[in-house]
Parts: sequence; structure tokens; C-alpha cells
Amino acid sequence: MPELGISVFLIPADFGNRHKRADVKNGDERMVVVNSVAKSIIDKQRGLNKEWVFSYNGNAMHRMNDSAWKKAQVRAAKLWQEENLRPAHPGYLSIRIHDLKHTFGRRLRAAGVTEEDRKALLGHKNGSITSHYSGAELGHLIEAANTVSATDSRGPVLTILKRKQA
Repeated sequence: MPELGISVFLIPADFGNRHKRADVKNGDERMVVVNSVAKSIIDKQRGLNKEWVFSYNGNAMHRMNDSAWKKAQVRAAKLWQEENLRPAHPGYLSIRIHDLKHTFGRRLRAAGVTEEDRKALLGHKNGSITSHYSGAELGHLIEAANTVSATDSRGPVLTILKRKQA
């Protein structure tokens, strides 16, 4: 929505359409609210292709775990090493797109964003009839998404993993 100075995307339920797992999870269309940092990146891409914001050789990108992603990981690790004068964590070379979603969720929580708004921003079904009848205000979700830019997420995080019982 360039006229409002915000970026919101509606991803159709059948987006991807290469195989069953490529479609949007839960079979519902998904609204994606991007914060100001992501918006600035998207704005730099706008107009480079008539149809796609992010394209490769003029076509839609179909995957985000290919050689380009792996090369970007290497470049990011190298840049981090140059800026911090020490080797990057080995995790730089194994980070997945889904890991970024975890980071976003963790930063939203650290910023005090409510669980209901975190679910909306992460694309999770709420399961609450009350929430179903009282959808989130777009402006509020944009504000919540922008809190992660200002949140210091370097604090300790406790993650408890449970093993499945046989």
C-alpha cells in the first residue's frame, strides 16, 4: 500500500503451487505485515520487475534454499567477520528461512507484543471465536512489527525441548 507508506501483502492460499507442501499452511490466504526495515528493502526492489518484487532472471523465485541462499549465508558470515573482527558463528552457514520466523516471534515477545498479535503477525490460526469476530487493526499490527527493529534481543532466552516419549 504505497499510498499509505506501508507494506502489506496478501499471499493466496495456493501460492507456490508446485506441490502440496508449497502452498500456504492451513490452506488459508495469509496477510503479511512488514516492518519498516523490511519495507525499505522491498522499496529498493520495486520496479526492477513488472510483476515480482523479488525475481531471478525476470522470473518468480520458487525456492529460498538454493545456491543463491547458500551464497548469501557465506557473504553474511564474511561481512559479520569483517565488522566484528572475529569469526562468525558456524550457525551463519546453516540458518534456514524458518529460523528467521523464530527470531521474529522471539523479538515480538521480547517487545511485549500480545500473543494474539504475535499469532496474527506470524500467520498462526488463533482458534478464538472472539478473535475471529474482532480482527486486529492493521495499524496496530504494523506498530507491533516495527517494535522488533528497536528491541534488543541479545538477552538470554530459555528454550526447553522435550523428548518424545516412546
